[in-house]
Amino acid sequence: MSTTAVVESPDQTGGTGRARPPRRSMPGWLRGVLWAVVAISVLSTTSYLTGLDSLTSSNTSQTALRLALPILFAALGGLWAERAGVINIGLEGMMILGTWGAAWGAYYGGVWAGLLAAILFGALGGLLHAVATVTFGVNHIVSGVAINLLGLGVTKYLANIVFEPLSGNPRQSPPVPKFETYSATFLSDWLAELEQAQRVGISDAAGLLHGLVTQVSPLAMIALLLVPLSYLVLWRTRFGLRLRSCGENPVAAESLGVNVYVHKYLALLISGGLAGMGGASLVLLAGGADYLENQTNGRGYIGLAAMIFGNWRPGGLLGGAALFGYSDGLQLSAGGEAVLALCYGAVLLLAVIAVVQLVRRRWLAAALSAVAAGVLYYVYWANDELPRELIPYTPHFVTIIILAVAAQKLRPPKAIGKRYRRGEDD
Repeated sequence: MSTTAVVESPDQTGGTGRARPPRRSMPGWLRGVLWAVVAISVLSTTSYLTGLDSLTSSNTSQTALRLALPILFAALGGLWAERAGVINIGLEGMMILGTWGAAWGAYYGGVWAGLLAAILFGALGGLLHAVATVTFGVNHIVSGVAINLLGLGVTKYLANIVFEPLSGNPRQSPPVPKFETYSATFLSDWLAELEQAQRVGISDAAGLLHGLVTQVSPLAMIALLLVPLSYLVLWRTRFGLRLRSCGENPVAAESLGVNVYVHKYLALLISGGLAGMGGASLVLLAGGADYLENQTNGRGYIGLAAMIFGNWRPGGLLGGAALFGYSDGLQLSAGGEAVLALCYGAVLLLAVIAVVQLVRRRWLAAALSAVAAGVLYYVYWANDELPRELIPYTPHFVTIIILAVAAQKLRPPKAIGKRYRRGEDD
C-alpha cells in the first residue's frame, strides 16, 4: 500500500501549512479615487512650496475641463474601436470632419443640430475606416492615415464652397451659436468661499472642484456621463461582451455565433461619432473659436494616447484626458512659470513612487524613479521660466513622457490590428 504526500507550495501557504486566500484586486473606482487624492495632495503641496496659487485655482480647472473634452471624446472613440480589434489612428480625421459638421449644422439649425451633424460626419469617417479595414482588409494604420488626410481635404473643400461666401474666409466659418453654461449655484458659492480662505489643502481642493461645477456646458455633462455608460455597455451587457470578444479572439467569437463583421462596423460607427463629438466640442463650447481649418491640432492623437495610458479602460482614459487637459489648461491660464512648477510637482510624485518601490523591493524601478526625480529637479532649479516657444507643446511632452512610463503595464486586446476573414483560422 502506497501513500501519496501532498505538498503545498510556499506561494499558496506562505510557509505556514495553510492555504492563503487569493488576493482581491482593488476595485477600479477605488483606485481612481486614490489617484485623485494623490494628485490633489501633490498639487496642493507644490502650490504651497512654490507659492503659485494658479496650480489649484478654479480658473485653471475650468480651462482644463474645456480643453480635456475633445481628448476625452477621442479617447472614448478609440476605446470602442480598439476593443473590437480595430486600430483607429483616424480619430484625428474624424474629429476634423466633426468640426466642420458642427459649424455647418449650428449655423443653420442651432447648437443641437450642430452636435448631431458632427456625430454624423464623424460616423461617416468611421464607416469609411470600417469598409477599408473590415471589408477589404486594408492595414489599419494605412487606413487611419488616409482618413486623416481625407478629413482634412474634404473639410477644406467644403469650407471653400459653403463658408467662404458667408465669412469671406475659406478657412473659417461665420460666427456660430454656442452651448449655454450652467452652474451649481449653492455648491459653487460655497467652494468659492473655501478657495478664498487660503487654507492649505482644503482651499486647493475647493479651487479645483469650484472650476468643475461652475459654467459647465451640457456637452461636458454628456462627456462625463459617457464614461460610466461605456463601461456598463462594454463590460455589463451581452452586446459589449460580444464586441470585446471580436477584439480578443474573433475566430472563437464567430464559432459561438457572433457576427464579427457587424460588431466591428457598429464599433467603428460609434467610434467615429464620438470623435465627431470631440470635434464639436472645439466649435460649440462657450469661449472657444468658431470653425478653423485643422483646429484639432493633434488632439485626436493625444486622445489615442490617453486611451493607451488608461489601458483600454474607461476610467483610466478619463484620468489620461484629465491629465493632458490640465497640462494644457495650466500653460494657457498661468504661463511658463506654472508649467515649470508642475515639474516640481512631478519630482514630489516620483519621490513617493521611489519610496513605494523600495518598500516593495523593486530596486530597479526605485532607482529609475529617483534618477527621473533628480533630472526634473535640476530642470526646475536651473530655470526661472520655461522658454515661450516650448510652452504650447506642454501636452505633447506630457503625452510622450506618460506613454514611456505606462508602456510597461499595458494590456491591449489580443487580436487588435489583425486582419480577419470568416472561415480562416487564427
